[in-house]
Amino acid sequence: MSKLSDNPADPFKKALAEATKTLADDPELAVTFSVDPPGQTNDSVRLPQVSRRMTREEVLLARGTADAYALRHRHHDSAVNARYLPQGNMARELYDAMETARCEAVGARDMPGTAGNIDAKIGVETARKGYGEITDKAQAPLAAAAGYWIRQAATGRPLPRGAENVLELWRGFIEEATGDRLENLQDVLGDQQAFARLSRQLIEDLGYGDQLGDDPDAEDDEDEDGQTEDEEQQPDSTGEDDDQEQDDEATPEQSQESQDDAAQADVSMDDMADQEAGEEAQMPDADEAMEPPAPPPVSDADPNYTVFTTQFDEIVGAEDLAEPAELERLRAYLDQQLEPLKGAVSRLANKLQRRLQAQQNRSWEFDLEEGILDAGRLARVVANPTTPLSFKMERDTEFRDTCVTLLLDNSGSMRGRPISIAAICADVLARTLERCGVKVEILGFTTRAWKGGASREAWLKEGRPQAPGRLNDLRHIIYKSADAPWRRVRPNLGLMMKEGLLKENIDGEALEWAHRRMLGRPEARKILMVISDGAPVDDSTLSVNPANYLEKHLRDVIAMVEKRRAVELLAIGIGHDVTRYYDRAVTITDVEQLAGAMTEQLAALFDSDPRARARVMGMRRAS
Repeated sequence: MSKLSDNPADPFKKALAEATKTLADDPELAVTFSVDPPGQTNDSVRLPQVSRRMTREEVLLARGTADAYALRHRHHDSAVNARYLPQGNMARELYDAMETARCEAVGARDMPGTAGNIDAKIGVETARKGYGEITDKAQAPLAAAAGYWIRQAATGRPLPRGAENVLELWRGFIEEATGDRLENLQDVLGDQQAFARLSRQLIEDLGYGDQLGDDPDAEDDEDEDGQTEDEEQQPDSTGEDDDQEQDDEATPEQSQESQDDAAQADVSMDDMADQEAGEEAQMPDADEAMEPPAPPPVSDADPNYTVFTTQFDEIVGAEDLAEPAELERLRAYLDQQLEPLKGAVSRLANKLQRRLQAQQNRSWEFDLEEGILDAGRLARVVANPTTPLSFKMERDTEFRDTCVTLLLDNSGSMRGRPISIAAICADVLARTLERCGVKVEILGFTTRAWKGGASREAWLKEGRPQAPGRLNDLRHIIYKSADAPWRRVRPNLGLMMKEGLLKENIDGEALEWAHRRMLGRPEARKILMVISDGAPVDDSTLSVNPANYLEKHLRDVIAMVEKRRAVELLAIGIGHDVTRYYDRAVTITDVEQLAGAMTEQLAALFDSDPRARARVMGMRRAS
């Protein structure tokens, strides 16, 4: 007899994994449970962890997340999605929220049991984000509201409280802007391509038409016009319509079989969960009202870290902090300031590129029985016809499935030459890695104001409560997202030259933000490089909290990132010893050394020789 697991949650997790595969119509789908944020790739799903206690919230969240991902896997075509995907960030968020709502609505129409599970998931998520307490439309995400709007229109189901609140804040604007666009929504729900066209029309109605990019259907129209004569010469086409009708007739049976399988798996999953729940044996139905969960901690790394208010924090694209003409002017100023340094930095970048490309050139396997014909060994066959042909095959290069994030300190102490060199190094490094097929993201962090800003004013109005926690308005800046081509965002780094941008630095929350963004990326390998010139400092926060308040939080975040090991973390300190915080770090005494330190560290990470990696990553101070 095999030994049974002593974890009462294991049978439930096994049943949920099987149900997810059935619902996704993919028996090869990999389903895992993790404390990391849930995520999805083409062949895998990561669900929220379920503890031994199997609390009601854990179970409902796991079920709802599993159903949502499975339905997207089943009803979503990545090629169609990529074809119609807008270019701008806000337009992409709207487009993705609507597509997610479509997949879930199609699933709810075919398998109504999924709707309740996903409602429970939305309820938990909106409660955690505080959507139910938002009173100002400016604090409610428009993309989320648009997704809830599509979901409600498609299913006719009431939304959980937090989602309903967000939608109501935006409903008047959305309905006035879009008019009767959703009149034929039910007709296009099952057709992703038709729905994508509708989504782009809705995004334009909402005021983000300038972020859509080129019309993907325009090329098709041109192709059709060019093929008219050929079609007229071949008017009679037989067989295709009949085959299509046969496929359409077969679809209901296949759909019914899939529904039966999913329903059977769902029943076994429910029975297993009820048997193993222990103290929490009475599981509520998904439609029952849930008790509001306790507010989540501000920081995953330190539950005791507090923030007085997040109302005035912002995550903003660089292009939203300056007009395009000003960004171009600032970029030109940056290039002018660093003209003497460009040659040295470019030489180092070329060195890095050669090292990466050399690894790519070496990644071949020879003398195989199948693959690509090895022309270099044909002479053996000519000399001796009995010699078999030799084939070769290229190995998958390790660095190709990689994302690198550069997190730049935008504090006031970086003003002048340090921030200029950091900007130009990020520029050259991004272009170099992009040529080698490595995704690069460039982020910056500072605060919106000196001396606490609006957060401190609110604290003063409330009578100066004791131990308020972080007491300033964060500003996290996205200079380049990982998926944005460098040529389109090149002017953004000029923003670092803008007078008045660089203020305080709260490193711990910035590092946690960058880490969360990386966890959501699909790449197998993730590298996060922090460039800073000092310890976290914010006068407003430190004046009313312990002197090590921000530094302790930074240490806790670093410990969490290094313990989880989902992201490889390294740091470069400019004139400041960051080795006391980070395990893998380099301290440079002159900003001129920054380019060399960055390229050497990244080259070491991509080096196929583990001894070379250890030798460079063991460096504590740049020579």
